[in-house]
Amino acid sequence: MANISQISVAARDRAGKGAARATRNSGLVPGVIYGDKQTPSLIALDPRIIHSEMRKKGFHTRIFEIAIEGKGIERAIVRDVQFHPVTDQALHVDFQRLGAGSKVHVAIPFSFVNELASPGIKKGGMLNVVHHEIELNVNPDNLPSSLVVDLTDLDIGASIHLTAVALPEGAVVVSHEKDFTIATIVAPTVKAEG
Repeated sequence: MANISQISVAARDRAGKGAARATRNSGLVPGVIYGDKQTPSLIALDPRIIHSEMRKKGFHTRIFEIAIEGKGIERAIVRDVQFHPVTDQALHVDFQRLGAGSKVHVAIPFSFVNELASPGIKKGGMLNVVHHEIELNVNPDNLPSSLVVDLTDLDIGASIHLTAVALPEGAVVVSHEKDFTIATIVAPTVKAEG
């Protein structure tokens, strides 16, 4: 179920602003892999890899198998990418290491399918999305790129709640609401003549 990408990176030997600047000046993007009660691994990535992976669906919910030059392979997920405020070039990437048996807290987007099979949408109704994503604690091996919400047979006035969506095995919802509304099918708005 988990979406896995493999990337290769170089190891960095120094941390700090000066070392990060030197990495960027050499044409690479500095990064770090942290977590799982281990020493952080300092890495340098080709910016083309980052931009290529970011264009793929589920960038923040994808597991990366990161081959660090001369140091082996680490499993991780992206936690943060910092961008230059003017050029939008990646400046730094943070990965969280995934240890055996660990759970990860992640926001997973909803994807809506079968809009054309919804009588409410056929009548001119609109899909009103209330929640675009859900936060879960989940085993990384069961991490989906999105949760599918089926709109088949939903008429105007219908709402879709969390209980209608299949969650990954062992996933725990991180929310105060137990069965919140994900989306509704609303009537079309009519412009008043005048």
